[in-house]
This record gives sequence, C-alpha cells and structure tokens, in this order.
Amino acid sequence: MNAPELTEHEHLGLYLRDTGTASEWWRVTVADRPQTYRLEHGVEDAQGNPSVDIDLVVDAENLRAKLKKWHREGFVFEARGASPQADAQQRAAFMPALQRAAAARRNPSGMDGAGGLRESDSTSTPDAEVAASHSVRIGATEVPCGVAGPWVPRINPAYLFSERFNDIVEDIVENKRVMLIGHTGAGKTSLIEQVAARARHGVVRANMNGQTTVGDFVGFWTVKGGETLWVDGVLPTAMREGLWLIVDEIDFAEPSILAALTAVLEPQGRLTLKEKGNEVVEPHPAFRLFATANAVGAMSQFRHLYQGANLMNEAFLDRWRVYLLDYLSPAEETDVLMRTLAPYMTHTLAVTLTAIAADCRAAFAREDLSSAFSTRRLLDWAELMLRTGDPERAAGPAIYAKVSPEDATLIRGIIRHHIAPAG
Repeated sequence: MNAPELTEHEHLGLYLRDTGTASEWWRVTVADRPQTYRLEHGVEDAQGNPSVDIDLVVDAENLRAKLKKWHREGFVFEARGASPQADAQQRAAFMPALQRAAAARRNPSGMDGAGGLRESDSTSTPDAEVAASHSVRIGATEVPCGVAGPWVPRINPAYLFSERFNDIVEDIVENKRVMLIGHTGAGKTSLIEQVAARARHGVVRANMNGQTTVGDFVGFWTVKGGETLWVDGVLPTAMREGLWLIVDEIDFAEPSILAALTAVLEPQGRLTLKEKGNEVVEPHPAFRLFATANAVGAMSQFRHLYQGANLMNEAFLDRWRVYLLDYLSPAEETDVLMRTLAPYMTHTLAVTLTAIAADCRAAFAREDLSSAFSTRRLLDWAELMLRTGDPERAAGPAIYAKVSPEDATLIRGIIRHHIAPAG
C-alpha cells in the first residue's frame, strides 16, 4: 500500500485503535516550523484517564512513514468532522462565516428574518434576574437570598452552571468551607461570584499576591487626626457584615495569614483579634469563606508552573471541601460563546474557536505553552474577531501581546491549523 499523500491538513487529527482494555491513539498537529508535525502518543484507560508517553516533532517524510505504520497496526483516522474531507470543509468554512458575522455586526439592520446568522436556535435563555424573593434555584439547589448592596457582583447572564457545580452550590448553602483548585483561568472565582450575584450576597476578594500582609487581612492600628484607630482587615469585615470572602491564590499566602484563617475554618469559627485586646469577632450567619489555588492537592504536580506557590499540609486542607475545577468542555464553551456573543456568534464559528482553545490548553498542560488559555481570553478574542473580521488581527491585542514570542508562534500555528486563510 502506498503511503498517504500529505494533502493540505487532511492528515491532521486523531488516529485511534481499541486494545480491548484501553484506547490507544496518535495525534497529529502542526508544529511551529514549516513542514513539521507534532506527534503525540497516548493511552486512555477504561475509566477515561488519559496519559501521554510520547511527544515529538517530525518532518513530512517521517510522518508519511508513521501513517503507513499506523495503518498496518489498525489505527483508524478520527477527525473533528465525520471524515478528513469534512474536517477540511469545516476549516475552510470558518472565514466566510466570520466575514458574514462581522458584516452583520457592523450593519445589524441587514439581518433578515428569513436568513439570519444563527444556524440553529441553540442559544440558551439567560438566567432570569433574581426577583425579591427569599431564595433562588441554582442548578439543583435552593440558595437563600441576601440583600442587594454595593458588594453584590453583577450577574453574567451568559454564565453556564454545569451539573458538576451542584455539590459546590449545596456546600455553600450548608456553610462548608470550599476551596477550588485548578489551572489559572478555569473559572474558580467566577463560579463563586455568579452564585453570589444570583442570590444577592456581597463578595470581597483578598488576593494573596505575595504583598498581602496579615495586617491587611486581619486589621491594624493607625493614627488619624492625632487619634489612634483600629482598622478591620478583610476577614473581620466579611465576618461582621455577612459577606462572602474569597481568598484567591491561597497557596501564595503568608503563614501568618493561614494561621489567622485556621481559627475560622469551622462553620461557626470565631476570630480573636489579639492586637485589639483579644476582641472576639462572631461570624454573621450569611458569612461564607472560600479559597482558590493553582498548585494544591491534586494540582501539586503542576507546582513548577506556578513559581512561588507554598506547600499546604493535610491538616489545613482537611478543614476544606476541595474541588478540582477543569476548563469547560468544548460543548459547554461553545454554548457560552453563543450565549455571550449572540446573535452574531454561530455554531460553526464557536466550535472552531473552542477547538483552538482546547489545543492551547493541551499545549499548556504539556508545558509547550507557558500561559494558560482562559475562557475570558477566548471571549475577548472572539468579540474582537467579530468586530474586525480577521482572526489574526484580533489575536494581536487579545492573545499575542499577552504572551512570550515563543508562545505566540505556537498559538499562531494552532490557529492556522484550524482556520484556513481567507480567499
């Protein structure tokens, strides 16, 4: 059998075979140099846990030999479409679809009822604004409402509450101490904020950026107008006012801050202000405590990606309910794109953009990229793309200028793999 010809991008994709106890695969993507290809080999066990054991770059001649060998070994080509041809058609369809969407955005009156932009009416109805009620249903849970005020976050009507968040929301109602771990940009903080927004609870955030002191967190004495005054830090303020406190990047916090937190990690835990004559701060019934982290527990294997993160002992972690949050699935992220940028973001555009984001995140997990690719970044790029009609031009301020030149080169290659040039 002759080796397959390397027709433009049709050989790129996933090659699978079933070994009986696991799924084995080879994945072919473009590398960052012309006429070179990245090959990844991995196995997914019966529980769906993937592992990559080979990652290399080859030229076109070596790839031809690999394709022939994989065919003999029983690997079957799986592309994003139903076939290599369908995959190529999807790639070629992106720019015409984008140009139509960008034109309609510039001239909304040009959208007629017969044609429209939407390929299907799959854009979900946004969450209704919370009425003046005692509770609101979020997912499968009734969440008691607070009182509207300046600390309450704004509702993002396009935010998607996945079923995997149900346990977290129930823990909030039960006043558990919740820690969310995961890569940067995975939506840890926004989940808490959007629950609070719908239930009308105020939120304060304390970012452990290495410069936050225990005085900022707990409180300090100061002199004003010749009078010595005590100023509450963010922790006692939240406890007294019944706010939800999010300690962002807790794995970067100073030990003195963690010690102060330990006293209030129990649901009814009290804070003793030793500097203020051992004053005891009782928690308001609405007070909730959350933390986010990048390199704790199940994320410890990625500690080298988050320089400066501190180790946390099991005794401290055992005082929290710890949830691992991954990025949204491609289907979920497609839905978010369409809901946020309706009616101009079509299914064709959204599917391609989420595939690009997934490839960038896979490269980050392999350490080929030094920066993550958040849903926020994807939305920013997509919004600018709809304005300009040009993915590369939009990627400049939305992506490339935020990363190193090496990362920009690799991301550019991923984008070109998914989007055929115009014309």
